[in-house]
Amino acid sequence: MQPEARDDVLRRLRTIQGHVSGLVRMVEQEDYCIDVINQVVAVQRSLDKVAQRVLESHLQTCVRQALSDGHNDEARDRVIGELLAVYQKAANL
Repeated sequence: MQPEARDDVLRRLRTIQGHVSGLVRMVEQEDYCIDVINQVVAVQRSLDKVAQRVLESHLQTCVRQALSDGHNDEARDRVIGELLAVYQKAANL
């Protein structure tokens, strides 16, 4: 992962970690269910942004390298398969 992407992902994950701790407190305090759900949705969106940033870095580094002329068909097929698998998971296919 690119260093700037790594730093960004770690910053985002630490923020998410704080939000999840807040969610635990909300549930412990029996806060209004809709408020809890709204916070869960916010955490999910933040995690989506983390996944997007990691994927972006992966495309810029690992995928670019595997698809370059210096790599064999097996490496290219592996990377393409990985991308398809992650897409299927994300799309719930």
